[in-house]
Amino acid sequence: MNITPKAYAEMSREASPKSNSKVNVTVAFMVGGAVCALGQLIMNALESTGADHSEAGTWTSIILVALSAFLTGIGWYSRLAKHAGAGTLVPITGFANAVSSCALEAKSEGLILGVGAKIFTIAGPVILYGCFASALYGLFYYIFGAF
Repeated sequence: MNITPKAYAEMSREASPKSNSKVNVTVAFMVGGAVCALGQLIMNALESTGADHSEAGTWTSIILVALSAFLTGIGWYSRLAKHAGAGTLVPITGFANAVSSCALEAKSEGLILGVGAKIFTIAGPVILYGCFASALYGLFYYIFGAF
């Protein structure tokens, strides 16, 4: 069967599900905002117990990562992401989900060759390029910041 690129594009367009961008963007915005609001509530609660701003921020991050990993483990995070889309990719919770889901998928291969080797399948490149970019930016700042 020989299909032209134009015919393939038409077949792909017809087979693709129709999405309502206005609804998708609104839901993603609301869910992302709810995650951020939850983080702010946690931070305010910690500060009200006497934690300083920096300590409360650290614990808030730890709690959000743990909550995201837990929800990933019991299968709720993926169900939420199915409906909320990009709203669940708020950086810290989305990153925790990415690491946790890789670990869960690899657990049948054992702790060392499965979970240990594949836990950073998605997160590894993010960490690598993030560190590389920060070193590069630091170098540029060092060289050009003096001017």
